[in-house]
Amino acid sequence: MSYIDLLRESWPRLLQGLVITLELTVISLIVATCLGLLFGLLSISKNKFLRGIAGFYISIFRGTPMIVQAMFIYFGITGATGINMSAYTAGLITLALNAGAYISEIFRGGIQSVNPGQMEAARSLGLSYSMSMIRVILPQAIRMMTPALINQYIITLKDTSIISVIGVRELTQSGKLIIASNFRSAEIWFTVGLMYYITVYILSKAGRLIERRMSYVQSKNK
Repeated sequence: MSYIDLLRESWPRLLQGLVITLELTVISLIVATCLGLLFGLLSISKNKFLRGIAGFYISIFRGTPMIVQAMFIYFGITGATGINMSAYTAGLITLALNAGAYISEIFRGGIQSVNPGQMEAARSLGLSYSMSMIRVILPQAIRMMTPALINQYIITLKDTSIISVIGVRELTQSGKLIIASNFRSAEIWFTVGLMYYITVYILSKAGRLIERRMSYVQSKNK
């Protein structure tokens, strides 16, 4: 069988795996961004207890390998509690919690990089702390955080391959199953790698376009 014939035969399963990969990435990153904002704000709170909660969460998920996190959530928690959790759900939770920890640090750094005088000026105009954060601090912080956020989004996309260890049929797992049936590992892994590369390349280009757009808007508003 030629490579073209192999690709034609394997393409539906690989495409289905890519769709699941993108689905996992998008959903987990939406949740992770919300978690990142929440714990990023908690980590700069004046309340030691809230800072402690944020620090504990961030240290746990940044300090342990994702493969261990996936195994613990899928096998450990389900075994200990008896909760019937699918591999897809466990993978989604793992990706969201892991990415959320890294995004928390991005938000923390971005917020703290904004001149403190901006908050003081907003408060002096009568805005509450929360409104000052939403309307003054976060818009400036997000512009500075954009490159780091896009980089983390790309990392999370590639990290979906780790979730294959618990049986989620994303792109990497689809490749494994195809190889198990035809033993054409070189051609299949080349195709899987190429599909990841093209997807990441498109995301990187979109990220650079967003960065340029934001820089243009910022310079125009000055």
